[in-house]
Amino acid sequence: MSSESAPCYTVVFDSASEYPSVADLRSALQKGSDEVKIDTLRKIILSTINGNAQPTLMMSIIQYVLPSRNKQLKKLLHFYWEVCPKYDENGKLKQEMILVVNAIRNDLQHPNEYIRGATLRFLQKISKDAELLEPLVPTCRSCLEHRHSYVRKNAVFAIYSIYREFEHLIPDAPELIHTFLVVETDSTCKRNAFVFLSHCAMPKAVEYILGIYDTIPTLDEALQMSIIEVIRLDCKTESAHRARYIRCIFELLNVTSHAVKYEAATTLTALTQNSAAVKAAASCFVDLIIKESDNNVKLIVLDRLDTLRARHGHVLDGLIMDVLQILSSSQDIEVRRKAVSLVLSMTSSRNVEDVVLFFKKQLQKTQESEGAPTTSDSAEYRQLLVQSIHVTAIKFSEVAASVVYALMDFLGDSSSRSTPSATALDVVAFIREVVEKFPHLRTPITSKVVQLLSQIRSAKVFRGLFWILGEYIGTEKDASPAQNKDDIRTAITEVRKLLGEIPILASEQRAAEGEPEDVDAAAASGDEQKTTSRPRVLADGTYATETAFSTTMTGSKSDGRSALKPMLRTLLLAGDFFTGAVLASALTKLALRYDELVVPGDSADAMALNTLRAEAMLIMTSIIRVGQSKFVTVQIDEDSNERIMNCIQTLSELEDKAVVHEIFLQDTKAAFSKMLTAREKRAASKKAAESQEKATIVQVDDLLSFRQFSKKIADDVIDEDEDVDRATGASEVQEDFISNLSRIAQLTGFSDPIYAEAYVKMHGFDILLDVLLVNQTSDTLQNLCLDFATLGDLKIVERPSVYTIAPHGFQSIKATIKVSSTETGVIFGSILWEGPNLAEACVILNDIHVDIMDYIKPAYCNEAQFRNMWTEFEWENRVNVNSSMTDPREYLKHVMKATNMACLTPEGALEGDCDFLSANIYAKSLFGEDALANLSIERTEAGTITGHVRIRSKTQGIALSLGDRITMGRSLVTSSTSILNSGLDSTKG
Repeated sequence: MSSESAPCYTVVFDSASEYPSVADLRSALQKGSDEVKIDTLRKIILSTINGNAQPTLMMSIIQYVLPSRNKQLKKLLHFYWEVCPKYDENGKLKQEMILVVNAIRNDLQHPNEYIRGATLRFLQKISKDAELLEPLVPTCRSCLEHRHSYVRKNAVFAIYSIYREFEHLIPDAPELIHTFLVVETDSTCKRNAFVFLSHCAMPKAVEYILGIYDTIPTLDEALQMSIIEVIRLDCKTESAHRARYIRCIFELLNVTSHAVKYEAATTLTALTQNSAAVKAAASCFVDLIIKESDNNVKLIVLDRLDTLRARHGHVLDGLIMDVLQILSSSQDIEVRRKAVSLVLSMTSSRNVEDVVLFFKKQLQKTQESEGAPTTSDSAEYRQLLVQSIHVTAIKFSEVAASVVYALMDFLGDSSSRSTPSATALDVVAFIREVVEKFPHLRTPITSKVVQLLSQIRSAKVFRGLFWILGEYIGTEKDASPAQNKDDIRTAITEVRKLLGEIPILASEQRAAEGEPEDVDAAAASGDEQKTTSRPRVLADGTYATETAFSTTMTGSKSDGRSALKPMLRTLLLAGDFFTGAVLASALTKLALRYDELVVPGDSADAMALNTLRAEAMLIMTSIIRVGQSKFVTVQIDEDSNERIMNCIQTLSELEDKAVVHEIFLQDTKAAFSKMLTAREKRAASKKAAESQEKATIVQVDDLLSFRQFSKKIADDVIDEDEDVDRATGASEVQEDFISNLSRIAQLTGFSDPIYAEAYVKMHGFDILLDVLLVNQTSDTLQNLCLDFATLGDLKIVERPSVYTIAPHGFQSIKATIKVSSTETGVIFGSILWEGPNLAEACVILNDIHVDIMDYIKPAYCNEAQFRNMWTEFEWENRVNVNSSMTDPREYLKHVMKATNMACLTPEGALEGDCDFLSANIYAKSLFGEDALANLSIERTEAGTITGHVRIRSKTQGIALSLGDRITMGRSLVTSSTSILNSGLDSTKG
C-alpha cells in the first residue's frame, strides 16, 4: 500500500475562522452529547480530507463514538473510516483497525435493516483493502438471506465489489449470485444480481436469460434494460442465440416503458439489417416521438431516426405519413423543424401528393387559428410549412399547380405596414420561382396575383409582386395577342385602384383644404360615382369650371376631415419611394410588352397603346410630384427620382425599341434565371461534397481486413475501447509543442522574487489556467496565495489553496474560469506571501486578455434572416478602412480571416474586375450570439482601399472586439470606430 498513491478526495472549504486543537476535539468526543460529537466528527472529517489526518484522534473516536447507536453518527463514521489513514509508515494495517473491523461486523449483523444496508454500501467504498474485507466476507454472504430487500440488494453489490477486486476471497460468487437470482422475488435485487452476472459471469447471465425467455416482456423496467445490455454484449461475438435474441427484442418494442422501447429499437438495428426489423424499429421511434412529452428526448430520437433513414431510406419511405403526425403532436418549433427536414428527405414521387396535402391542411389550421393570440412559434411554424411546400413543389413539378394557389392566400399576412411576415415574403419567393420554372402556370398565377393586390399590406410584398407582374404578364405564348393585351390592361387598372385618385398631389391638396377626396373615373370599380363642377381661379386671374368624377370607396370611413386611403398610396405618402420606383419599372415593362403586341397599321391598337403609355406616365409623374411636396413624411430620394425619370423618358421615346426592349424585357429575367441556376449548382455541389465525405476512400497499398478472421462486431455497436478513447480524448490529435508555447502568458518580471507564467487554454465554455510559480529567493515563502479577479462575463470557479514554496522551488497551480458570453474579458490578480520574520509581500500580475475568436465560428444564414437581424440589433461598430492593399477581394479575405466570419454574398456576385465591392459576412458564437458585418470598400485612383465595415450584434462587446480584430491584422488598416446604441430601422440599415 505504501507504493500506491493516496486516494484523491474532494477538497471541502471550512468556513470556520479558527480550527479547534487536538485536545479540544478529544474532549468534545469524550464529554459531548451526540449533537456535539456529530459536529466534532464532521470537523475531523473535513480536516482529514483537506490533508490534516490527525491520527492521534482515531483511538478516541473508536472509544467514544463507535459504541453510539445514533444513526447519523454511524453514517459519519463510515465517511471517516473511508478517508482516514488505515496503514502505518511501513504499509501494515494499523492495530486500531481490528476494533473497527469488529464493529463493522457487528453492524452487518445488526437487527436494524437500515444499519445493515448502510454498512454494506460502505463496504463498496473500501473494496480495495483486502485485510479489512476478509473477516467480513462470511457476514456479507449471510446478508443475502436477510428478510428485507434493502439489505439483500446492497449485499449483492458488496459481494460484487469484493469479487471484482479480490476474486480469491469469494471464489464461488457467480454460482452464489446465480442461485440467489433464481429464487429472488424483489425486482431491484434481481436487477443487481443480474448486473453482477453480466460483468463477472456472462455465460450464467445468458443462461438466466434463456431460462426466463418467455417472461422477459413482463419483467421490471430496470431488469429489462440490463437484459438488453447483456444481449448487446453477447452479440459482439458469434453468439448461437442471436435469432432468439432478435425475437426477444421484437417483443420488447411493445412494452410500456419508453426507455426500454428506445434501447430495444436501437439494439434491434444493431443485431440485424432485415427490412422488417428496421421498419419495426423505425415505427417504435416514431411512436416514442409522438407519445414522449420531453422535447429533448424527441430531438434525440429524431436524430436516431434520421441516421436510420440515411442507411435504409427505401425501407422507411412507407412510414412518411407516420412521421408527419409528429408535426401535429408537438408544439416545439425545433422538433417540428427537424421532423420536416426528415420528411423532406423521405419524400419521393410516390408519396409527394400525400405530403403536400398534409402540409396544406396544417397551413389551413394555422389560418383558422388567426383569431387566437399569435405566438412566435406559430408564425415560425407557418413559415416552415411554406418553405417546405416551396422546396417540395420545385423538386416535384407535378404538385406545383396544386399548392401555389393555397399559398397565395398568405400574401396579405403582415405584422405591420413596414414589416411583412416571413411567411408572406417566402410566398413571394415561391411564386417568383414557380412562374420562372413552369411557364404553363404563368397566366393563372399572374391573374390570381392581380386579384390579390388589394389585400397586400406590406411594401416588400408589393415590390415582389410588381416585379412578377412586370416580367410575366402578357408573356403566355399559347394565348392570343388580344388575351395578353387584356391581361396587361387589367393589371394596370388594378394598380390604378391601389393609388386612388390621380394626380396624388392635387387630391391631397383638396383633402388638406377640407374638400372630399375623389377617385379617378378610370380607376372606378363599380363603386358609387358622381360628377362635381365648381369654379377655379386660374394663374392669369380668370375663372374656369373644373369637372371631376368622385367615387365613394367601398369600406372607407370618414371622420369629416380624412378618408381611408388605399394601401399603396399610404406607403408612398409615408416616404417609401423605393416601392414607387419598382412600380414605375413594372409599368414600363407592361407598356413595352403591349407595344410588342400591337399590330402595325392598326389605329385602334395604336390609340390603346398611347392611352396606356399616357396613364403609366401620369402615375409616375404623380409619384415624383407628391414626393417633392410637403404632404409626404420623407422627400423622394435621388435614386428613386432618377429611376422613375428614366422610365418616363423610356415611355416617351419608343423609337429606339431594340435596346430598350432588351434592357427592360430580357436582361432582368435572364439575371433571375442565372441566379436560380447558380443556386441549384451550389446545392448540387454541396450535396456531392457531403456524399464524397461519407464515401470511404481506399488506397491501393492499404492493408486488407478480413472480418472472418477478426472479432465480429455488429453494425452500430461501439466497441468499449473505442468508446473509452473518445471519452478520454486519446484518439484526438494532440497539440504540438509550438502551439502550446504560443499560449503561455508571462505574469511577473524576471527580477521579481517570484516568477510566474500561465498556460492559457480554452476548453469549451471554460478557460483553464496552469500557472507555474518559481521562488527566485533563498527564503521559504509561507502562506503563498495566488489571487485572481476578472472583468467581463468571466467567473472564477474555485479559489487556489495556500502553499509553501521552498527556496528556489517550483509550484504548479491550476485554476478554472467559467465563460458565460462572448465578451472581451480580462484576468488579473496578485500573489501574496509571508517571507522571513512573517513579513508580508505582494507582486501584481500582468493582465491576461481573453481572445473572443476562440468562441466565434463561421456560420451561414439566408438573406431574409440577415436583414431581420440587421434591423433588430442595436449595437453597431463602424470601422473606417484605409488600407494599402490593392485588391478588394483580398481585403475581404483578410477581414474574414481576422474575424473568423463566413461570406454570405454568392461567389458569382464577387467575380469580375471592379473597383468597388460590397459583401455581407456572418458568424455565430458558441453561446448562440450572432455577429453581422457589411463590408463596403472601393479602390481609389492611387490603388489603395477605402471604405468602411459596419458590424452589428446584440451586445457591445462583440461589436467592439470584432472591430479591433479588423484593425489589428498586419497593420493593414488604419481606422476610427464609433459605437451607436439605438434602435436602427430598416431604412437606416
